Amino acid sequence: MDDLDRRILNILRRDARTPYTEIADQVGTSEGTVRNRVERMTEEGVIERFTVTTRTGNVKAMVEISVAMNVDTSEIGEEMAEWDEVDFVWQVSGEEDVVLIVDAVDTRAVNELISQAREMDDVKSTKTRLILDERLG
Repeated sequence: MDDLDRRILNILRRDARTPYTEIADQVGTSEGTVRNRVERMTEEGVIERFTVTTRTGNVKAMVEISVAMNVDTSEIGEEMAEWDEVDFVWQVSGEEDVVLIVDAVDTRAVNELISQAREMDDVKSTKTRLILDERLG
């Protein structure tokens, strides 16, 4: 991945629907070059998916989860990624091991998700932070 790939990715991170012609104008190359690079980065797994961010009025939260020692956090993360309200699962360093970014219809749904996590045998504790405001960076 070179500087041009990074510049293309930065544009797509802000708006995955940006037309290739517009990206090409911004980075100073042809539309075909942008298209080829996006296709290559998708095939190589650099770009995992294109997604939509919404302002639904839902409650968004960050749920930090600590698990027992010698637990495969990848396995737990994969299971939690299947939960409907979970947008992202991050394996992290520090006191917590896994962070969920949650988009739920209301606080009751967030609480139910937290309870679901706490019921898992390998989960030691959770810490939740409601997301009050969000800006695209």
